[in-house]
Amino acid sequence: MSKPSAIIIGAGIVGLATARALAIRGYQVTVFERNERAIGASIRNFGMIWPIGQPTGPLFDRAMLSRSIWKEICVEAGIWHDEVGSLHLAYHDDELQVMTEYVSANQQKRDCALLTAEQTLQKSPGVNPEGLKGALWSGTEMILEARNAIGQVAKHLADKYEVDFHWNTAISRIEHPKVISGNKSWQADEIFVCSGSEFETLYPEIFAETDITKCKLQMMRMEAQPNGWRIGPSLCGGLSMIHYPGFQVAPGLPALRKRYEQQYAEELKWGVHVMVSQNHTGELTVGDSHEYGLVHDPFDKDFINQMILKYLETFTSLKNSHIIQTWNGIYPKMTNGQTELVLEAEPGVTIINGIGGNGMTLSFGLCEQIIAGRLNK
Repeated sequence: MSKPSAIIIGAGIVGLATARALAIRGYQVTVFERNERAIGASIRNFGMIWPIGQPTGPLFDRAMLSRSIWKEICVEAGIWHDEVGSLHLAYHDDELQVMTEYVSANQQKRDCALLTAEQTLQKSPGVNPEGLKGALWSGTEMILEARNAIGQVAKHLADKYEVDFHWNTAISRIEHPKVISGNKSWQADEIFVCSGSEFETLYPEIFAETDITKCKLQMMRMEAQPNGWRIGPSLCGGLSMIHYPGFQVAPGLPALRKRYEQQYAEELKWGVHVMVSQNHTGELTVGDSHEYGLVHDPFDKDFINQMILKYLETFTSLKNSHIIQTWNGIYPKMTNGQTELVLEAEPGVTIINGIGGNGMTLSFGLCEQIIAGRLNK
């Protein structure tokens, strides 16, 4: 009896997560990627697995499932990862109040705690001590180097599960069970479209009718900190608390948001909230901003980067702030409040898209749940 087969279009994180979920269930999986390697949003991020950003319940559970899959793959494939946790830093009483409320609501459900200023500085030498009132500690966050990890996951899937990757192969048409690229075609029992650009070109009518937009974010990288100096946990300013839905459990959040809207009106206009993580070489990844629209200016705005760096200085004390790289990433995001888009484009063809800025955190869990639900195993 022959194996069931699946074709996946897109070798970013959603495509890889779908490939894994099918391969471990005995599918013969073939992945098509239009570039010679993944170069989109999946590599242009912090590399953060970020459960703290998700509300307690199904999305937090999905994030933790993703984290466990990431951990398993990283250990098996020798991919660098660092289970550093995170610190959200408080310099005002209203920030500390929101953190206190968050811990009160969640301490029985996840690994989190409210720290004093002294405890915070013991966790990280990268925190600005001036005016520090305390911090929210979360132990669930993990860091990868996304630029390397995505390609390493693809190699792992090829080596362990014989997933067949076709790079530099743009699929121009789908006629289930076939996918077509120029004068070549391949076929499989099931087809999954896991790339935003392919969703847009292969099914333009469905894309046009979908409540979806694109978000552009700007990010920077600082050169390796001297003498192996490390910041420890990923560090976040208070603005991150009004960005992530996980904090909506705190009754004090609307008042904090109101103050931020007055004090940081320009930052919020450009969707700026600031975080910093550190990779295996000691470099720091800093960001980010959020601009929404179906088409984006390809040129980065220096004033946004300067805004990010200025806010970063309010909660960090770094050894070396020299910028060695700047870039932008663009990811799809639902506009109707949904956390992802999963739909049947035609019989045998499934689109998985629209995970927003949570691709690294949620994709492995989401695709595991989708495939497990379909196959009941």
